[in-house]
This record gives sequence, C-alpha cells and structure tokens, in this order.
Amino acid sequence: MRAGIALLLLLALAACGRIIPEGSLPPPGAAVPPAAAPVTANALLAGLAIGPALSALPLAERDAADALASFAESCPMLMAREDASGLTRPEDWRPACGDAGTWPRGRAGAFFAQHFAAVQVGDGRAFATGYFEPEIAGSRTRRPGFEVPVYGLPGDLVRGWPDDVPFSERSGRPPLGRYDEQGRFVPYFDRAAIEDGALAGKAPVIAWAADPVEFFFLQIQGSGRLRTPEGEVIRIGYAGQNGREYTGIGSVMRERGLLGEGPGQYPGSMQGIMAYIRDHPAEGRALMRLNKSWVFFRQLTGDGPLGALGVPVRRESSVAADPAFVPLGAPVWLDLDRPEARGLWIAQDTGGAIKGANRFDTFWGAGEEARRIAGGMSARGRAFILIPRVAAARLGAGPR
Repeated sequence: MRAGIALLLLLALAACGRIIPEGSLPPPGAAVPPAAAPVTANALLAGLAIGPALSALPLAERDAADALASFAESCPMLMAREDASGLTRPEDWRPACGDAGTWPRGRAGAFFAQHFAAVQVGDGRAFATGYFEPEIAGSRTRRPGFEVPVYGLPGDLVRGWPDDVPFSERSGRPPLGRYDEQGRFVPYFDRAAIEDGALAGKAPVIAWAADPVEFFFLQIQGSGRLRTPEGEVIRIGYAGQNGREYTGIGSVMRERGLLGEGPGQYPGSMQGIMAYIRDHPAEGRALMRLNKSWVFFRQLTGDGPLGALGVPVRRESSVAADPAFVPLGAPVWLDLDRPEARGLWIAQDTGGAIKGANRFDTFWGAGEEARRIAGGMSARGRAFILIPRVAAARLGAGPR
C-alpha cells in the first residue's frame, strides 16, 4: 500500500454500463447499454464505454515487454482474488496468464492485442501522480544521529467497536484502535503522541532513522530503504497503519498561501514542501503533526518493494489504482500530457489518496531521478483498462 505523493502533498457516478467484445465494437467512446448495478460503487456503477482497438494504441515494444513481465508476476495473485471492480472473475485471466510466462518478449504488443479488450470507466478522464522508493539514512541500532524509531506493528493495535458507537451506525470493518487501562476501546495513538514517546518500550523497533522529515515522507510513500553508515541497505515495507486520519499537509500549506509561484511562496512540489519544513522547523513540525496517520513497517527481502497485490512493484511498469475501479493486476493504458508517464502500466498497488475512477499513481523506482520525477508528477489525460476478452464478452451479453 502506498500514497500518491503529488496529490497527498498538494491536495488532500454516472449510470451503470456494459461493454461489447471486440469484433462487434461500436466506435471508441460510444455508450453501451446498462447492466445491473452493484451494491457499492465500482467500475460497473461508474459506467463503461468501449475503448479503442489495442492495435490502434501507439504501444512501444519495450514498454509492452516491461508490462508483460510485471503482468506475469501478478498472475498467481490475479487468479486467486476476487475483483472488487465487478469487471472480471479469477478464471477470466487464465488464458492470458497461461501464455504470459512463455510469450516472446519481442512480441509483447501482440500478447496484449490477442488477450485483451480496452474499456473506459466513467468519463475516462485520468489524473496521475507519482511515487518512488526513498532511500534515507538509518541504523539497525540507536546511536548518536539516529534517534527516530522505525516501529514495527504494535501488539495492542486491534480492530474493535467503541462503546459509544450505536449498533445501527456500525457498517463495514471495525475501526482500528486499542483497549485502554479501563478496558475501553479508544482510538490509537496519533502521530504527535507517537513522536512524544507513547510507544517507547511497547512496540518493536526494526531500525532508527536519522532525519524525521525524510522519515515522514518515507511513511507517505509506504516503503523505502534505510542505508546504514556501514553501507548496509535495509528495505522496509508497509505493515499497517494506526487508523487515524490522513491529512495532506500540502493542501493545508496551499490554503495558507505558503505554496505557489508568488514572492515568499515555495514551489508546490514535494521538494518545495520539504524546503519550507526545513526553513521553518517549528512550523514544519506542527504541519507534519496535522497528519495524524502513522505507518508501521516490516523488513522486506527480495528485489523490490511490495505493492498491495503482494508482488514487487517495478519502475515505469507498476501503477497504483483504486481496486473498486481497476482489477489489481490488470494492464492500464494511460494517454497523459506528461510523455514519460504515457503508455502501458500494470495495476499492482493501492494508496490512501488513490480513490475513484481513473485516479492513478505511477511508480518510478529509487534514487534521485525517481525522487525528482515522482515529486513533480501531475499528469492528466485519458485512461483505458484492459480486461480479458472473455470478460468483455460476458459483460456485453445477456439482458439487463
């Protein structure tokens, strides 16, 4: 799980539809007859329209080959989980997944053209931000200069019902919280309380970070690397969250006139926000504490940070999406006004700010270039979801 850096920091349904399989397709963008609405908001409720033929998309073979490799990694999970978007069933993916591992990478474009049909969810107008895997200074042990605890999941963080919430108001999953000394279920410690030592001696510490500002932004990303003075790299990933509300400090700063292009303002990017916090330590600390959410971590092994799908996310191939509108593991075509973000991606992750149809967060890997691209990524355009042809045929057939 992760959060979109640009939206998280800068900013805080139509009629149902059904599609018709390629072969008897109306023109791209044409509306299609409605299908039965699900009980919760998802891709079907947002409305569907036919996308372009995949052969008409300007898909570069290298882009397709990278996407195919990420798609193949997603297949075991893709065929084992239910699709909250309502577009597909696990068995729909079996033909494509059966071919993905052996398909020649030099003909990856043909793979997608053979197995998938493109659909537009809602109006198709896409907004994409970027995220990356930050690397910050850290240590396995506490020592001078390394005083910021990187907590693992605490044992007293549980789900339960507060006594003061009437039964009739309870819906969905129980909230996260803890039981206090009197046995009452209460909200979990927020960021300010944790920074003030509420978890000292009560939660496992997997490492110590050097810079609280860098660690704050690593928490927003949801994963990252800690590089020790000895040169060891410790990869950490999302293990859980305290259940407290997330506040995008960029939106607060913009409302206060701190971000913008005018005199005395800071650029509305991750770099600009960090510069303000460093230039104004007391005000910056207060801003960060407005975000009550705290992320807990676990140490990761493997060659990449794990996304919500449980497989490594890959630079310029993996994208975070809302699983209510995009099947996790599905290919996504983004036609955006930022050329570097245009092309074929695989939905392998989710994020706290990545909500709604056609909202995406592109992954750019690790390092300074990744930080620069992700920190300034804000792109708009159109999006098409690629679903198996058998799913397209089923959604386009039968009565309402």
